[in-house]
Amino acid sequence: SRIAGTWHSVVAGLRFTARLPAFLRRRITIDDARVTQERRQRKREADFLGVLKQAEAANPPSPYHQLLKHAGCEFGDIRSLVGKEGIEGALQQLHAAGVYLTVDEYKGRKPAVRGSATYEVNPAALRNPLVDEQFSARTSGSRGVATPVPLNLAGIHDHAVNMALAKDARGGLAWRKARWELSGIGPLLWYTTFGSPVERWFTKVGTRTGGASAAHHRKLSAVTWAGRLSGRPLPAPHHVPPDAPLPIAHWMVRVLDKGEVPHLWTSTSSAVRLCQAATEAGVSLRGAQFTVTGEPVTEARLAVIRSTGAEAVPDYGSADSGGSVTCACLAPDAPDAVHVFSDLNALIRVVRDPFPPGALLLTTLRPTAPFVFINVSMGDCATLDTRSCGCPVENLGWTTRLRDIRSFEKLTLGGMSFLDSDVARILDVDLP
Repeated sequence: SRIAGTWHSVVAGLRFTARLPAFLRRRITIDDARVTQERRQRKREADFLGVLKQAEAANPPSPYHQLLKHAGCEFGDIRSLVGKEGIEGALQQLHAAGVYLTVDEYKGRKPAVRGSATYEVNPAALRNPLVDEQFSARTSGSRGVATPVPLNLAGIHDHAVNMALAKDARGGLAWRKARWELSGIGPLLWYTTFGSPVERWFTKVGTRTGGASAAHHRKLSAVTWAGRLSGRPLPAPHHVPPDAPLPIAHWMVRVLDKGEVPHLWTSTSSAVRLCQAATEAGVSLRGAQFTVTGEPVTEARLAVIRSTGAEAVPDYGSADSGGSVTCACLAPDAPDAVHVFSDLNALIRVVRDPFPPGALLLTTLRPTAPFVFINVSMGDCATLDTRSCGCPVENLGWTTRLRDIRSFEKLTLGGMSFLDSDVARILDVDLP
């Protein structure tokens, strides 16, 4: 099985490397992105029903096949329900009937128990059979063993369209872009397809060690060479460890000195650490831009970033769903206010067991999503609303907003669970 898995990875890598040059040459214009996004908004219900039919009928081993059967729901019933209640209304009723997966169920750590029935869940059965895997990412592993996520360039392009529109709404198409990452190449490829080229690629993983780091370096090298073949070369990865971020600050200053705007996409804590180091070194980042993701975005953390003269906005996403689920609200009423990419996913907020109040359940809509998710918990809760904020992102049709996004299941100690909003307050406000 190990040989088969290695061979599968090699074949997928060859497909990815062969197709990447054409992907990089395909530029996304804002006009084309608007047309694509509007078309996807109009096709939401058709896309959802297509994914549901695939999960319920075309892939019998899927847990949804069993859960829908247990709930007494057939495809025709759900199609009628969507026509009457819309996607989100239908998903609420499916959740009430037991059609959902908790984090532990989705990860295969616990069976799905519905009434007197018990169903074993194999995470591999949730993989989207329509996705021609070309490379894989991995989840963070913060909830246990990291999960491989099959990806292809069509899915990357789906997300890149929305990222282009979000960046245009911020007035950032001409910004000089950089990425500071631990692993994964999806965001690098998103930003490569529109606007100015990605200028710098900073990695937190060294390239001179063995094991997973060496394998990651080989993947990075393949991407770099494919970029050269495309005629749109990508920057070579440059190792910047999390505890020594000043080289990134110095790059930002060089860009600012030229009268241009540097933009860095990275994790929230990494942006804070970078800005703390810049302040200690007497380096001003006035005019720089950050997009921060992966961790809670609080007023205290934003204050550290803004103290350098820089600005930051949040991004909420999930590797399991293929990437970003939202983009920043530009008229925020909370530090982490974001708009949901409703053409890619549907989100509902539930208030009944087995979830805590405010838990988010995610459903993938696009046939390019790596997994088929129907009411799957990512372990997060949030406030969800559709009130008008009047920002440019809302005008794109992304009218559902989230704020106060926190994990409810990652932090457990001594048999007790803590909302990380409480822990974040202690770390960000009380202890300093």
